[in-house]
Amino acid sequence: MGWRRASQNLPEPEMPESILERQTETEAGAETEEIERGCGMSQAAARSVRRTRAVESFTSAEETIGQIEPNMALFAITRGQFSMLDAIRTVLKQTGKSYVSIWTWAIADYEVECFEAFMADREISGALLVIDHAAENRNAALIQQWRDRFGADSARVCKNHAKIARVWNDDWRVLLRGSMNLNFNPRFEQFDITEGGPDYDLVEEIENALPVLRPRASKMEAMNASRLGMAFEAGTLEMFAGIKTWCK
Repeated sequence: MGWRRASQNLPEPEMPESILERQTETEAGAETEEIERGCGMSQAAARSVRRTRAVESFTSAEETIGQIEPNMALFAITRGQFSMLDAIRTVLKQTGKSYVSIWTWAIADYEVECFEAFMADREISGALLVIDHAAENRNAALIQQWRDRFGADSARVCKNHAKIARVWNDDWRVLLRGSMNLNFNPRFEQFDITEGGPDYDLVEEIENALPVLRPRASKMEAMNASRLGMAFEAGTLEMFAGIKTWCK
């Protein structure tokens, strides 16, 4: 189904609204919602149809994300006014006490305070941190705080640049991913959220397969944990040894 204006004669708006939202539903999705209202379809059955929204956001994480629903799918473009941690907290307010996983490349100095506050959140039943090997060297004390809070096996050190999070409990399986870091950043950012589905299952599977490395593990151990050798020839990986190629 293509996007169309209600009338071709309508003028373009002079200024964007705080949130410009486009929402589509397939005919099958509409039928499923009608059955849900009439027959009380179970949450598992509702997951058979994906509800999709696309949002351009100039406001908060709460207004952008809206209501978490079974089998939802939201794609958003923001101006960096909220962070991945803000998005996770928005989800937690709706799911209640949950487990959380966070993937990040690094924890910048200006993100430390937000990260420590996140670790103290009592709505988090348990958590997993997937973080790049280089960040463990820069943030050793902070990552040790994470291990002290959530357990010795709660950090997975590897070679990582992905920004992903999961929030789950007995009722919900929410997956968030995007470009933003742990704190807000005034520039274009993108992210999306889904509830349930094969994307959630894939991330969970990869997390479960990541080994628990010793603190301050070697770069080679981190590379092996990420199974980079399955995707790259040895000669290609050697290009990334030592100084980064884009800095040479």
